[in-house]
Formats: sequence, structure tokens, C-alpha cells
Amino acid sequence: MTVGDLKREVLVRHLETWAPAALHRARRATYVHGYADADSGVLAEAALRVFAEQSDLVRGRELTMLAVGEDPAALSLDADAGAGFAVRTVPGGTDARLAPALKAAGAARIPLLGFLDASAVGTPPAPETVAALAVGRPAEALLVLPAGAVTDVDAYRAGLRTAGFPLVAAVELATSERAGDLLVFATGLGKSLEGFKETLWAVDQFAGVRYRDPGDPERHLIDISLTPHPGPLRRELLGHLASAGEATVTELRTFALTETVYRAADATRVLQTLLNSGAVTRRPKQGRLGGDVVIVS
Repeated sequence: MTVGDLKREVLVRHLETWAPAALHRARRATYVHGYADADSGVLAEAALRVFAEQSDLVRGRELTMLAVGEDPAALSLDADAGAGFAVRTVPGGTDARLAPALKAAGAARIPLLGFLDASAVGTPPAPETVAALAVGRPAEALLVLPAGAVTDVDAYRAGLRTAGFPLVAAVELATSERAGDLLVFATGLGKSLEGFKETLWAVDQFAGVRYRDPGDPERHLIDISLTPHPGPLRRELLGHLASAGEATVTELRTFALTETVYRAADATRVLQTLLNSGAVTRRPKQGRLGGDVVIVS
């Protein structure tokens, strides 16, 4: 499996979850696919197939796909994909045309998911382009940033929070020791972030791509697995505790979910290992490892 295969699988799996939830929440929803023609339309066409296969969900509702790029009209995107579903191609470039396209489509205050894969163009989307996606209610953004384009991942995540996405996760897609593309997911819904993390670890376990946690100082490569190697999470939890002094289990689970590539459940397992080894202590000393238990460095 290549990085391109992995991106397609993550996108397809996420859309299969997002579309039913969005159309259950509201009568209208919008999906915007930026840089639609940058990869010859491979990912845009994969997204279209997901929606075509879920045509029953669209009946009586409206789902719009905006394909934005330099010349998305050249792609094989069927604009007549069935009742309630519409595909609109928007030429002129993603940074220049995405925000106006969203406004023209009436995407404000309805469920909105934006997928912007800028890896083929070599530069990240402009900050205002990503911020434009925040008009949705709820709004989500799935971004692919070119390898090495973002040197301070924490600062980039902070910028997304300021733009209107309070929950942001990032993972590097690596095929070697060199830096790989950065996959970023931004949302305001904890349930969506949890679902995205489950998707990350559920893709092909025998892929030729591995993950790297941007927050791991040792840049450890992690095999994709339903039970990922805990080393980077252990280091990051200990580093967080060393800085904070102490934190509740709930706070540490939230830290793992929002600040690392791991899931909240992974944090619980690692905390139990740390307690058993004596690397950290807990208060109270006995009882179930509930959310209100305090872990002390």
C-alpha cells in the first residue's frame, strides 16, 4: 500500500461515517473536495463513489459535493448522481475559489466536511482557506500537508483552533526515516475525533506506510495496528506529567486523543502499565482506574 492508497482508504472510511451522521443531523450537508484535479481526480472520484453507494440516505435530503481545483471540470465526476445529490465543479484554484464556492452553495450553518490534499501542489492551503471551512455547523476538515511544509505542528494546530476547530489531531504518514506528508483532522465534535482515530488504526495492517507521532521527540515509526506500539504514547504521557506534575485519568485520556496519534483507550492501557512499573503513582492508591483518579509524576 502506498501513501496514496492509505489516504484514499482513510477518506473513504471517514466519508462512510460522516455522510449518514450529517444527513441524520440536518436536511442539507456539504462536502468540499479541494485540489480536486491535483491527483488526476483519484480521490475526488473515490469520494463520489461513496456518496453514490449511499444514495438511499440522500432521499428527501440534499447532499452537495463541491469539487474545487484548477480545472475540476476535466474529471470524471457525474453531476447527475441521483435525486438529492449534486456535484458542482468550481474552477480557478482552491485558495482563490473555495470560500466563495461555499458561500454560493449556502454551506453556512449546516454539516460541512472539507478535504484538502495539498501534497501534490507542494504548499499547504492558505490559512484563510482552511478557516473558511469553519462556517459549517458542525464543521470538519481533513487536510493532507506536504512533507516538511509545517515545521511547528503545535503552532499549526493552535491556528486551527483559533480558526474554529477546537479539536485537532495530526499524524505523519511515513515510508522511511525522512519526513512524510502530514495528515490533520480538525473538528469540534469529540465523537468525530474518536471515530477518526479508530479509522486511522483500522486501515490495512500490512501497509507499506507507517505512522509517526509529531509530538514524539524520538520520531519512532509505528506500524499500523489495532493495538499500536505504546512507546511514543508512554514518552508523551510521561513528558506531559513531568510538565504538569499531576493530572486526572480523564485529562490524560483527552491529552492522548487530542495531542497524539493515539486513542483515549490507548492512554488507559499505557497508564496501567506505568502504574504497574512504578513510573507514576496514583491518588487514591486503590480502586478502579476511573476518570477522577489523579496520576502523579
